[in-house]
Amino acid sequence: MRNHNVKYLVKIGLLGAMATLLMFLELPIPMMPIFLKLDISELPAIIATFSMGPLAGVLVELIKNILHIANTQTLGIGECANFLVGTAFLIPLGYVYARRADYLGAILALLAGTVSMMFWASLLNYFVLLPLYQYALHFPLDQIVSLGSAANPRISDLKTFITLAIAPFNAIKGLVISVFTLLIYKRVLPLLRAE
Repeated sequence: MRNHNVKYLVKIGLLGAMATLLMFLELPIPMMPIFLKLDISELPAIIATFSMGPLAGVLVELIKNILHIANTQTLGIGECANFLVGTAFLIPLGYVYARRADYLGAILALLAGTVSMMFWASLLNYFVLLPLYQYALHFPLDQIVSLGSAANPRISDLKTFITLAIAPFNAIKGLVISVFTLLIYKRVLPLLRAE
């Protein structure tokens, strides 16, 4: 039992470190506000969720964001947002995959996770995260909206910012992460499941 716990913690630690490194490799997406950048740092958390369950994935997500706080430019708000949105992706993903742990189950789980991530990212940004940026960083919402309208002229207020920037960004992120996951699924999962 003790040996199993040590292996579990080592896998989570290694995947957390990989996720942290991947978080530094981010790319802007055309037609999106400049501060919304795509990274694939959820990939190790997804692999942890598939191989060890949702708690393992959430722990990887937590480790990644705690380690990234050392490099924060947002007083930790960005890391908090990343953790909450990542968790919103991982929990339904783990729930669906636990019921069907095969390739088709992985596809369905990734789809469920992406839809959940889009929904919760939109809700959290509208009610919590963007107001928190405004309060803590003194970054007015109208400036955030103007950054959005610079990338997409149809963005004119907070609601259109959420609808035309936050939701599509998370859909794209979910799709990209899903493709990467499915490309490595059959190679990596057996290694992590092995005792």
